[in-house]
Amino acid sequence: MDHAELTTEQVLKRDIPWETYMMTKLITGSDLQLLRRYDNKAESYRAQLLDDDGVAYIRVFVNILRDIFKEETVEYILALIDEMLTAANPKRARLFHDKSLANEDTYEPFLRLLWKGNWFIQEKSCKILALVVSGRPKTHESILANGGASNSKSKVTTIDDVLKGLVEWLCAQLKKPSHPSRAAPSAVSCLAVLLKEPVVRSSFVQADGVKLLIPLISPASTQQSIQLLYETCLCIWLLSYYEPAIEYLATSRTLPRLVDVVRSSTKEKVVRVIVLTFRNLLSKGAFGAQMVDLGLLQTVQSLKTQAWSDEDLLEALNLLEEGLKVNIKKLSSFEKYKQEVLLGHLDWSPMHKDTIFWRENINSFEENDFQILRVLITILDTSNDARALSVACYDLSQFIQYHPAGRVIVTDLKAKERVMKLMNHENAEVTKNALLCIQRLFLGAKYASFLQV
Repeated sequence: MDHAELTTEQVLKRDIPWETYMMTKLITGSDLQLLRRYDNKAESYRAQLLDDDGVAYIRVFVNILRDIFKEETVEYILALIDEMLTAANPKRARLFHDKSLANEDTYEPFLRLLWKGNWFIQEKSCKILALVVSGRPKTHESILANGGASNSKSKVTTIDDVLKGLVEWLCAQLKKPSHPSRAAPSAVSCLAVLLKEPVVRSSFVQADGVKLLIPLISPASTQQSIQLLYETCLCIWLLSYYEPAIEYLATSRTLPRLVDVVRSSTKEKVVRVIVLTFRNLLSKGAFGAQMVDLGLLQTVQSLKTQAWSDEDLLEALNLLEEGLKVNIKKLSSFEKYKQEVLLGHLDWSPMHKDTIFWRENINSFEENDFQILRVLITILDTSNDARALSVACYDLSQFIQYHPAGRVIVTDLKAKERVMKLMNHENAEVTKNALLCIQRLFLGAKYASFLQV
């Protein structure tokens, strides 16, 4: 059978030759007794054994994963641990952190198997690590993963080692999946649990992991794709509490994608987590202006008319509506324009050709050492979008037209060379606006006023 399609139930039906392992001294006699007592028994009986002697079983299972490399046996032990941790009692994860395991490196085998094993082994190792890390006693943040004191002489895997190792593997799965259909859902599901951890948020952002989630934010129809979408949005919500992640979200297509999903989704849990994300981001940087431009207020008002059962969602919609209305009042036309330029989302909104806008706001372009002009020039260098290039050329020509020192400033900022390159652009709209900009640059304000688009 293909190991990628193995199920826990199939693996647990195997008969493992424990006596052979004892004869070859890979396990001890007491290990064999514990295993025979536990193996192939009813779940209620196993639960009682774990309640009575759980730490001993953890020690046996980890030792087997450390000392035995036969694939069928490794899969079997991982399936046992997975079953143990996902059963009714979540406190079982704490068994891994018992003080009596202070001299055991309980996490090392799982971290190793993330990279060495087949898909079944990788997926189970990831799930087990996530559950055990999440279930650790929160009072022991500075201790080692297995419960040992941090001044232990032997090199033992720390909680930070575990979390960083998990992030590395999860990012690898999102970039180049080990399984065509299950890798991404498994990775995102694990991230949705782990991103509550500060170390994970930091490592994930440093590894440029946020951009790997963005393509997964798209409308879903099947149950499996809805769950993946929900857990992806849950990850974004958790990241919306972390400033470095917010900076990345602000410069990506995250917000438009979330708006598209919330407009089309009927799944309450998906709508809820996206609305809570909007509420977190509303007051951050340019997000408020972006939300206004995307027409989010009308979307929120439409969502409020639907029959949601979740009171938290209704409250979040009300707060978001109030916040958006306040934002609309705050945003002057120049602030809106500024956010459009800084985000690189240039379009032919009315203000670009509005003479009143340019006359009233021309001095605002001098703020932060002509920051807006510099960004417009950067767009000419970096953008592949014909609309953005056209608008940027036009706006530079408008600045030349309305600012008394426009020609000198634009020339000093080395814009002429960039614009001239665009006069040979394949898009007619780009070449037309590049030509207008060059004409105004050479003619000056006195004659440029006669030039019309």
